[in-house]
Amino acid sequence: MKVKRDSIQGWLFLAPALILLVAYLVYPCLSTLKMSFYGGQGFSPKRFVGFANYARLLGGGDSLFLNLKWPPSGALINNILWILFFAGGTVVIGLAIAVLADGLRLEKIFKSLIFLPMIISATAASVIFRFLYSPDPHIGLLNAFISSISPGKKPIPWLGSTDIVNIALIGAGIWIWTGLSMTVLSAAYKSLDREILEAAKVDGASSWTCFWRISLPMLEDQIVFVAITMIINSLKLVDLVLVMTGGGPMGSSRTIGFSFYWEVFNNNLVGYGSAIAMILLILLIPFMVFQVRRIKAQESYQ
Repeated sequence: MKVKRDSIQGWLFLAPALILLVAYLVYPCLSTLKMSFYGGQGFSPKRFVGFANYARLLGGGDSLFLNLKWPPSGALINNILWILFFAGGTVVIGLAIAVLADGLRLEKIFKSLIFLPMIISATAASVIFRFLYSPDPHIGLLNAFISSISPGKKPIPWLGSTDIVNIALIGAGIWIWTGLSMTVLSAAYKSLDREILEAAKVDGASSWTCFWRISLPMLEDQIVFVAITMIINSLKLVDLVLVMTGGGPMGSSRTIGFSFYWEVFNNNLVGYGSAIAMILLILLIPFMVFQVRRIKAQESYQ
């Protein structure tokens, strides 16, 4: 009887969390999955279309989401660029700052300046970069700089060219999120066993060798953690694209997260947007599972 009573008490303690989990995670996911099989406008689509939404998205029927013609383009391809350059850029730059600034006299001030963009809302940062990228040299800092070193060169439409708009957006994202990467990796770098590094230097290893052969392998878990976090951020990105370009020019800067928002709240195609949301969820799940497993493995190891 005591075991049964303890079991009931345990479920009672878990009940509030389970109710919230079902209400705000399980039910919305199931509802979104159901709506993804329907077509038509409005938040209660009635026309059952089966897998037609998915076929259109992944079969090249919607060139703004996935264009299968060479060169491939669309929101799905743009997100691959975000994963490669945004996640890679934040990790590499954050790690470089964490290592190079370690022990400097003004380390705290310098790192505080790098972290500063994190306290600015994404909307405010987007507005700042709209001015920064402006083709008007009197407003846009980048074009003003280019005009100063090359007086005859025409202003570059950073956000108006299909060729460079994604790189410009990724640059803004790196500026915002590098502070988080630097903070996590800096804390991890400072926690390394200095006796191992000093012993390697005594044996004749250079600082470069110590970093690549000792420090970097010891930082592997933290680097993977930051990289996965940045990949997840890039997949669900909406705000930067929405404020800076609205998905343009000609839909060339759309991402999966932005496409979901645009189809649901602008085009009022909730069923179609739900299919995009499910594709986004499917892409996110492997990274989330991988992250949770690594954390559990580290806890069991400790």
